[in-house]
Amino acid sequence: MTDEPELGRVTHRRAPFGYSALTRVWFSDTDAQGVVYYGRYLPYFDHARTEYHRHLGRLSVEGAEFVMRASSVEYHAPARFDDLLECFIRIERLGRTSVTYECAAHRVADDELMVTARQTVVLVDMATRRPVAIPEDARAPIRAFEGGALVE
Repeated sequence: MTDEPELGRVTHRRAPFGYSALTRVWFSDTDAQGVVYYGRYLPYFDHARTEYHRHLGRLSVEGAEFVMRASSVEYHAPARFDDLLECFIRIERLGRTSVTYECAAHRVADDELMVTARQTVVLVDMATRRPVAIPEDARAPIRAFEGGALVE
């Protein structure tokens, strides 16, 4: 048992997503027009991804690290200062050396879709800086959590 606050949570509210994390829009996240600066969504999704992995028991491989390979973002509606956002995240695809995440940020007050994203990370050997296969012990908790929606 831990006394740490829950920063992310299992959810069945928005299939196929099974996990989400809440984030508040701070004044420093907004631009001169009073809306969330487009680049701030990446840290929001990083937060959701970190909490997702914490829930799965951390995704770590000795001597290797996951590095960002690709990120695409689409903006659907503007979020503003003090909005509470729920950032949904899931692993959409589990490749031999890579993992692709699907992300979606919704404003909690009216459930409006703000932003969607896809991000792919690659497992890289830290000594050689070359891609390496994701081991089975790292794949198993992802399969167990994502179930039939996971593409391999």
